[in-house]
Formats: sequence, C-alpha cells, structure tokens
Amino acid sequence: MRAIEAVGLRQRYGTRTVLGPLDLVLEEGERLAVLGENGSGKTTLLRLLATAARPAGGELRLLGLDASTERTELRGRIGYLGDVAGHYPALTALENLEFFCDLQGVERPRARATLELVGLAAAAHRPAAELSRGMAQRLGLARATLHAPQLLVLDEPDAGLDEEGREVLAAVVAGRTLVLATHDRELASRLCQKSLDLSRRGLEVYR
Repeated sequence: MRAIEAVGLRQRYGTRTVLGPLDLVLEEGERLAVLGENGSGKTTLLRLLATAARPAGGELRLLGLDASTERTELRGRIGYLGDVAGHYPALTALENLEFFCDLQGVERPRARATLELVGLAAAAHRPAAELSRGMAQRLGLARATLHAPQLLVLDEPDAGLDEEGREVLAAVVAGRTLVLATHDRELASRLCQKSLDLSRRGLEVYR
C-alpha cells in the first residue's frame, strides 16, 4: 500500500503560493527526509501530511484514504510531532502521555513503556515545564508514537537533541514509515532512504 500519494499538491496562504505543485509517492515502510531552506515549505508539507491543514489544490491520499474527506479516520493512524511540542506544562511527563492514551483509546500502561523507550523513565514525574528542550523533544516523540501509527510525520525532531537523543530518535523511527523534516543532511542520509529537497524540487535516493 502507498503511504503517501500526492498529485499536483498545492498550498496557499492568501494569494501567496507556499508549496507546490508537488507530486510525491512514498510506499509503506519507506522513510523520506524533507530538506530545504527556511520558507521552502517543509512545515507546510508536513502539516498537510499530518492532516493538520487542508490543501488548496491537487490530490492527496494517505494510507489509501483521501486526506481532505477522511481526516478523522486518518488521524488515528498518523503520528505527528510539529514544530511546537504541544505538551501540557503543568502535567508531568507521564501524565501528559496518559492523557493522550485516554484521547486515543490506548491502554495507560503503554505511557510508561513509551517513556522508557525514549529514555525518560527517570523524568516520568517531572512537570513538562521543567524538562530541557531535548527532553521535551523526546516526550514529543513518545506522544507521536504512543498509538503505534502507520505513518510517522516529524518536523525537526532533532532540534535540541544531543548525541544520545539522536540515538533515541534513530531507535524510535527504525522500521516505521516516516516523513522527517530536517536541516541536517547527515541525519537525513542516516535515517532515511530518500530525501526531497523543496528548495530544488529534487528527489534523491540514498539506498
């Protein structure tokens, strides 16, 4: 099954076109890095792929479903970490994940197991407001993967991560269908099989 199939995908803000037209195919199990200068449309593309925004034109199918008309069903099958972490600062790391477990119909024990996966078990009872930027990014990764999504969409997940955090990121995305926006070309080639440079509209295959 194709995880992503976009034909003539476009997005506008007012009268300004900020993305496209773009054609893109990603098969299930593939990992794609989205590269480009600031303002090239990376975050815009990821918001469309996460169904956080509707396209202004073209066609977009995700996991076999129409991204414009079947958004509710898709959101339970997509994991998204945007450019804003979106944690509840007064809740602890564990309470944040338990809250999202309840929202997504996931059993609460998975919250603690996912914290362990991203190396935050020792910070489970710390308020999110007290976490470092790197720890907050790890918590975001935990939230994005909590419900075992079929498609994982990550916007600059390496921001604030040290080398240990990057190892955690690599472990979390291994074996998943992934779209990853980053400025780091070395990270892109390490984690992904393909890259799409929106500044040049070029698709590169790493392996």
